[in-house]
Amino acid sequence: MRRCDREMTDWEEMLAFLRSRKICRLALWDEEGPYILPLCFGFARQGETLVLYFHSAKQGRKVRAIGEGVQAAFEMDDGGRVLPGATPCQYSCAYRSLTGVGLVQPVRDPAEKQRALSLLMEQQTGAPASFSPEQAGSVAVFRLSVTKLTGKQHCPAE
Repeated sequence: MRRCDREMTDWEEMLAFLRSRKICRLALWDEEGPYILPLCFGFARQGETLVLYFHSAKQGRKVRAIGEGVQAAFEMDDGGRVLPGATPCQYSCAYRSLTGVGLVQPVRDPAEKQRALSLLMEQQTGAPASFSPEQAGSVAVFRLSVTKLTGKQHCPAE
């Protein structure tokens, strides 16, 4: 990272930011080329490893691109805001973001699918939800095991 002074290094700070997000952009590559899509997500900590969960229909470009597992990248941010300057070159942006890479693969275990969907709903709504095996079986669920996570922020005093 070029601007180390803007790096988020505190694990709890990154998790707090993650909890405040609703959308994660997942970047994949397939036979058509680069592919990035915004997805609702849920997450879990497994020791020092972050796991992101996504769901989708059982068919489609995303499902084909992931196959049985591929390396993927992700990004989430707070939208940022412009910070005016006296001259165009003095303008800046206030922001927070997380980016990372890892292995994304389908979740096959029915119990893990139910748990993943519950985590996803809790992330999106703030309330726990439960899913029957039939409900979990009606969708595809993917797990992204994060191998590299980078947080970056520029939050100057107002």
